Amino acid sequence: MTENSDREPRADLLIGDSRITLLGTAHVSRASAEQVRELLESGVYDAVAVELCPSRYSALIDPDALARMDLFRVIREGKTGMVAASLALGAYQQRLAEQFDIEPGAEQKAAVEYARANHRPVLLIDREIGVTLKRVIRNVPWWRRFGIFAGLLASVLSKEEVSEAEIEGLKEGDMLETTFAEFAEERQDLYRPLIDERDRYMAARLLQEIRQAGHENILVVIGAGHLKGIEGYLRQGMDDPDAAIRELEALPPPSRWPKLIPWLIVALVLVGFGIGFARSPALGWQLVWDWVLINGVLSAAGALLAAAHPLTIVTAFVAAPITSLNPTIGAGMVTAAVEIWLRRPRVGDFSRLRHDTTTLRGWWRNRVSRTLLVFLFSTLGSAAGTYLAGFRIFDRLTG
Repeated sequence: MTENSDREPRADLLIGDSRITLLGTAHVSRASAEQVRELLESGVYDAVAVELCPSRYSALIDPDALARMDLFRVIREGKTGMVAASLALGAYQQRLAEQFDIEPGAEQKAAVEYARANHRPVLLIDREIGVTLKRVIRNVPWWRRFGIFAGLLASVLSKEEVSEAEIEGLKEGDMLETTFAEFAEERQDLYRPLIDERDRYMAARLLQEIRQAGHENILVVIGAGHLKGIEGYLRQGMDDPDAAIRELEALPPPSRWPKLIPWLIVALVLVGFGIGFARSPALGWQLVWDWVLINGVLSAAGALLAAAHPLTIVTAFVAAPITSLNPTIGAGMVTAAVEIWLRRPRVGDFSRLRHDTTTLRGWWRNRVSRTLLVFLFSTLGSAAGTYLAGFRIFDRLTG
C-alpha cells in the first residue's frame, strides 16, 4: 500500500517472498538523503536499489573516470553528441548544486555509500543514460532534434538562476525529464522514453534481481516521479522481465532515407561535374571551384567559431570538400583528430571538464570540450556547405 506521510512518499510491496520498499525522493532535498540514511540504518534491508545506470554509478564512485576518457575513440564511434549532451546535463546539475548548496542526487550517493560500507549489494536498476538519450532523440521528429540539443546547451550555459517551477518539478519528478521538458514543444514526446519506459525498465530490473538473487528486503531509492509508475508495473507483474529489458534497451532502427540522402547528393554533384566538363572544361572547373570554396569555407568557419588551432581551420578547408564526397567519413572526424594532435588535452582539462562546461567561456577554454565543439561545428559547416554548393552547381547548369 502506498503511504503519503509527512515526509517522502513511499510504497511497500510483497513480491513472492521478497518485500520491496519504494522510497520516492527529491533530487535536491537534504530531507530525502537523511531519510535514506535513517531507513538503511534500521538494518532491515539486505539490498539497496538505486536509480542509477552503470555509467552514472561509475561517475558517482569514481569522479576521476573522465580523466581516462579516450576522446578520439568517442569521436570515431560517433558518440560526440551523446557526450556533449551528458556534459550539458552535468552542467545543469552543477548549477543546482551551486545555487542551493546541495548536491543533486545526494540521496542516491548516501544509499550507495551506506551499502558499500555495510557490504550490502547495490542494485543498479536504471537504463543506461546513453540508451535513454538515443531513444528520446528517436522519439521526436528529426527536424526538432537539433532544437532540443541547442535548447539544452543554451539552458545549462544560462547565468539565470533555476526557477522555482523547475525546482518544484525536480522535487516531484525526474532530473532528465525536467531538464529536457522546457525544450520540447510536446512534453508527450519525452514522457514515454524518459519516464514511462524507465518505470517499466526499473520494475523489470527489480523482478530480475529478485528471481536471480532472492533478496528478502530491498530498499529502492528512486525519484518521486517514478514511484507511481514503478509500483503499478510491479503490481501488474511481468511474465518475462528479461525480455522486457531487452526490448527497452534496443535502439529503434533509424530510417533508411536520411542515410541515402548524402549518397544521393554525392551522385548528383558528380553528375553535375560531368555535365559541366561535357559542356566546357571552363564550366567544369568553375563547378569544382564552387564546390571546394563553399564547402571548405563553411567548414573552416565552423572550426574558427570553435576557436580551433589555425592549422585545424586550414585542415577543415581542405578536408571538407573531399570528405563531403565520401559520406562514410565526416570533416569533423578529421578536424577533431588534428585538433587533438595539435592541442592534446591535459589531465587537468579532464578533471575540470564538469566544472568548465557550466559556463560558455569554459566550453571554449577546456581543450576536451573545445575539441567536441570543433567536431560539431566543422561538421555542421561542411553539411551546410554541401547543400549550398549543390544548389550553386544546379544554378550554374540551369542558368
